[in-house]
Amino acid sequence: MKVNCQDHRKSMELLSLKLRLKNGQADPKEQKNIISRIKTLEKELEMD
Repeated sequence: MKVNCQDHRKSMELLSLKLRLKNGQADPKEQKNIISRIKTLEKELEMD
């Protein structure tokens, strides 16, 4: 299995965003942005 740096960075960003969402410390506008970014990353990483 080959892993490139960009995919690794995206997967780490995805994990951090999911943790931020789980902790619930973001306001509603920020939560909306986090969810949008999670969906984008999952699509880019072909996880959807």
